[in-house]
Amino acid sequence: MELKFVPGVGPKRAELFASEIHVTTDEELLSYFPYRYVDKSKVYRICDIQGEMPYVLLRGKFSVFEELGAGTRGHRYKGLFSDGTGVVECVWFNGLRYIKDSVHKGEEYLLFGQPKESEYNHSVQIVHPELEPAVKNGVDAQQSLMGMYSTTEKMKKCMLNSKAIQRIILGYLQRNLAPFPETLPAYIVDQLHLVNYNKAIRQIHFPPDPEALQKAQVRLKFEELFYLQLYLIRSFKMRQQANRGFVFSRIGDYFNDFYFHHLPFELTGAQKRVLKEIRADMGSGKQMNRLLQGDVGSGKTMVALLTMLMALDNDYQACLMAPTEILATQHYESLSAQLEGTGIKVALLKGSTRKKERDRIHAALADGTLQILIGTHALLEPDVKFRNLGVVVIDEQHRFGVEQRSKLWLKNVQPPHVLVMTATPIPRTLAMTVYGDLDVSVIDELPPGRKPIMTIHRWDQQREGLIRAMRKQLDAGRQIYVVYPLIEENEKLKYRDVEQGFENMQAAFGPEYSVVMVHGKMKPADKDAAMQRFVSGQAQIMVATTVIEVGVNVPNASVMVIESAERFGLSQLHQLRGRVGRGAEQSYCVLVTGYSLSPVTRKRIDIMCETTDGFQIAEADMALRGPGDLEGTQQSGLAFDLRIASLAKDGQLLQMARNIAKDILDKDPLLEAPQNNILRRRLQTLFAHRMDWSRIS
Repeated sequence: MELKFVPGVGPKRAELFASEIHVTTDEELLSYFPYRYVDKSKVYRICDIQGEMPYVLLRGKFSVFEELGAGTRGHRYKGLFSDGTGVVECVWFNGLRYIKDSVHKGEEYLLFGQPKESEYNHSVQIVHPELEPAVKNGVDAQQSLMGMYSTTEKMKKCMLNSKAIQRIILGYLQRNLAPFPETLPAYIVDQLHLVNYNKAIRQIHFPPDPEALQKAQVRLKFEELFYLQLYLIRSFKMRQQANRGFVFSRIGDYFNDFYFHHLPFELTGAQKRVLKEIRADMGSGKQMNRLLQGDVGSGKTMVALLTMLMALDNDYQACLMAPTEILATQHYESLSAQLEGTGIKVALLKGSTRKKERDRIHAALADGTLQILIGTHALLEPDVKFRNLGVVVIDEQHRFGVEQRSKLWLKNVQPPHVLVMTATPIPRTLAMTVYGDLDVSVIDELPPGRKPIMTIHRWDQQREGLIRAMRKQLDAGRQIYVVYPLIEENEKLKYRDVEQGFENMQAAFGPEYSVVMVHGKMKPADKDAAMQRFVSGQAQIMVATTVIEVGVNVPNASVMVIESAERFGLSQLHQLRGRVGRGAEQSYCVLVTGYSLSPVTRKRIDIMCETTDGFQIAEADMALRGPGDLEGTQQSGLAFDLRIASLAKDGQLLQMARNIAKDILDKDPLLEAPQNNILRRRLQTLFAHRMDWSRIS
């Protein structure tokens, strides 16, 4: 049923529901769950309220009402509310006529709101409190648990606050007393001892007690995660059946010659394990779609090179796509140097590649003499045609949309094997969901000889000591990154900006040492020239914004100074830190902050100083701020917004849901068994709006 037909909504409110919180039907309204619950069993005394407190429930009467500022922007309605132990000032800026008509002096009310200290007279003030008569139809109106619903400013201005949403849902449930149909097969409900859907959906909105609420939450969280996993695993299985893969049966001269005579260092155990997984994929007759995770410096590129050599041994070509020209160039220079003397032909294709060189590359690709092509988005152009493309490697894959990646499939009659790499550690629960239809490999060891980066926290006021420590590193021949969060000064935020930082570094270290600046607003040519000066060693200090987060490899850089580190998330801090520690020398990351840190920010800084394990950091980051819309997740497979489950908190439930979904699909891949009809229908309902990217990595 369209939402406008639900009593209490109507066309105007329905438009607000749709535009502000994307709720358009009665079913979506029922799935708009409270984001938290407030215990309304405890009534506070006004005399016990101290300064800022969370939401409180008060019981009392209004003694005075006053309208102020009529005809001005400050127009408001004020009332004094007392319970005999003290007085609270209540203020309304919106819906004044309704309050004047419906709230009366001398009657007893239950008042619910968040007390704050008034800026003017230091009295306790509650803005836009929720009110209801203390006694309704002769019955005490006090309840124990009340759900709080997320709203927006626009909704509140139209009197659609949390209480209004609660009333609409209550009215809907009271009019629909017949049980809502079950959405899971009976065998799952019985196996897991879940409450039925009808009970869960009613008690999630109006829980009679904490135990009933917990049971309703478990039921609905499981269902949400279960259908997500069922969708992802089914997509994965369907793609595997639909797409045959090239069979790479040989490990031949290219691989063996490089492995035994050109490999610059012994592979780690993790690299060997991942290569075995890749080799099994590419010899199975099924198309490989594998995500390779590993911290910066863990050796993903070496695994990618050996994977490409497997393709060459079986008379196929390979390509590697990177998100920026600088990163593509670095891959080309690195792989060309490693493959020197092997006779393997490698080329680089960028947007800026000249026509003459481009034509030469196109011809060599078409006749098969060019074996490995490295490039940027330029690889996706229609005139880039391979003779026989067998493997595609995509670096920092979250920088590419699914639609862009799908263009690589058109480069061959049969889809090539795909290896996507990321240095952004992804928590296990998120990887199961975001990349649930990919196989995931993890490199969780650093190459021998690498020293862990030392991470230090310094306050703004300790800058003189920091400058001395930086000079010591520069005098020893090292290079330094200094990263700032903003490009131009913002008075409101008062964070050091990159241009001011550039001047400060020049003043502190020039003319003895050369300083370059890089930020996203520079012309690409100027940015590349500045980066090249740092990469070549002509400049010793790079002052930059986060444009260097991905794509600069300077083994001689041993210090990363991050200014206003409180402005960065954990994953971003970890990515920036990974720019150093690439050589044999001891490297340092210095997090510089102001003194006023929130508890969450303080926790972030402490975690960074305690560990360099990217996966530990990713788990902590998700626990602190939730999964959010991580870069690329909307395109990488997060099938729908989670309405009640949390990937940060419900890992065990997710694993259980995944195991059960996998068992069902192993026995009944097409969900044709009578007991699974409900699953097939529900999947179609939930995912009808999804474009089918399931065939694409």
